Amino acid sequence: MSGVRVLAAGPRALLVELESGEEAEAFHAELLRRRAAGELTGVREIVPGARTVLLDGVAGGVADGTLAGRLRSWTVPPLSRGTGKAVEISVVYDGPDLAEVAGAWGVSVAEVVRIHTRTEFRVAFCGFAPGFGYLTGLPAHLGVERRATPRTRVPAGALALAGPYTGVYPRTSPGGWQLIGRMPEPEALWDPGREPAALLDPGARVRFVAVGVSR
Repeated sequence: MSGVRVLAAGPRALLVELESGEEAEAFHAELLRRRAAGELTGVREIVPGARTVLLDGVAGGVADGTLAGRLRSWTVPPLSRGTGKAVEISVVYDGPDLAEVAGAWGVSVAEVVRIHTRTEFRVAFCGFAPGFGYLTGLPAHLGVERRATPRTRVPAGALALAGPYTGVYPRTSPGGWQLIGRMPEPEALWDPGREPAALLDPGARVRFVAVGVSR
């Protein structure tokens, strides 16, 4: 994989910088595979980002550069979407920006719903709020701009698009993404009393199921 940069992020952490989100997803998947196979030991946490992956809590530290050198030498296969059961999220497609997204895509509202529900998504990384996953899967030409003026209050469960990502707001918060629907039971996204607390973890496959559509 070309263009890999490995930087020290403290005495026990390394930050791997990739050239694209897809490369970051593939590198994250390879890290998890190698750790499960016993080829990568002594790393407490592996945290993906938009174009980075953080390895934190490296046993023995990173000063000697051994682990960094190994990471740079890896040949990482293309990302596989996996064959396990996908997380299914029920959605009512009635968001206030649904018609605007349809116009940006040059299709009907019904076609937006059809495209979105027939796409298999993958959680690239998590952030912004507990339980919020940044999902990839839509073709690049269907990316949409964030709103010029963010909303001061986006309700919990709102299904939204921005750039290449799809996401569902786990709690009420400000936000500038385009809202196309809502999850009737958003509390399922984040439950501190559950293990794991987040419904969506990096690498998980996700499908949206329409249980209602705007007319």
